[in-house]
Amino acid sequence: MLQEIMSRIEGVEELVASELNTYRNASAEQEQACLTTIVIPVYNEIDTVARVVSRVAALPIDKEILIVDDCSTDGTVEILKKLEDVEGIKLILKSENEGKGAALRTGFDHAKGDIVVIQDADLEYDPLEIPSLLGPILRDEADVVYGSRFLQHADSTSRVHRWGNGLLTKLSNLFSGLKLTDMETCYKAFRGDALNSLEVMQNRFGVEPELTAKLARRGYRFKEVPISYNPRSYAEGKKIGFKDLFKAFWCIGRYGISD
Repeated sequence: MLQEIMSRIEGVEELVASELNTYRNASAEQEQACLTTIVIPVYNEIDTVARVVSRVAALPIDKEILIVDDCSTDGTVEILKKLEDVEGIKLILKSENEGKGAALRTGFDHAKGDIVVIQDADLEYDPLEIPSLLGPILRDEADVVYGSRFLQHADSTSRVHRWGNGLLTKLSNLFSGLKLTDMETCYKAFRGDALNSLEVMQNRFGVEPELTAKLARRGYRFKEVPISYNPRSYAEGKKIGFKDLFKAFWCIGRYGISD
């Protein structure tokens, strides 16, 4: 899979060759019989998507990579089309831009893995962390694992985002009874049957509190593991905004009570 990717996307070999040994040698405890689906929602990530997919492909785990493009307009689609018949990669090109939640819903509907992991396409989250998300599920310590940016690593987010994330996480914990430190994290891993027990309704970033509330209400076991984080600015393409903050408040209350 990895060699196919590198041969098809111009320039990616030079871009990632020096770093891929790190990903090939990532510590992994995955059992051979366990398939992990890595869902990558993509929207206008022409500068990073090739590196993200290459890093994920290099991980030494049994996996399928499911890429859902949310109607990108910046040339991302042209890059992704070069990968659509690579074994182990499934590419879904949406005809309408609906948001991250809608892209994840599409990805979840096609996922075949025993474990499903969310990976953003913007390099804020490093795929090298994915094996650490799988560990607690493989050891039957959890059904849902979140990668927390705030457990061990220095917080590199802006004050505004740190304040907003903290407020949302505390409110989510109040409704769910959980003790999370980072509800809004992208890095979420789920047992496949846990994820199949619910239907995603939110089209945008409200999907984060929605997933948390619905899974908590169903009694699934949560665990957090520390991860690193490399935040980008709005000038670099960050998409979440203040209206998503207010929507998240609504989702926490709405789905904390019922589906």
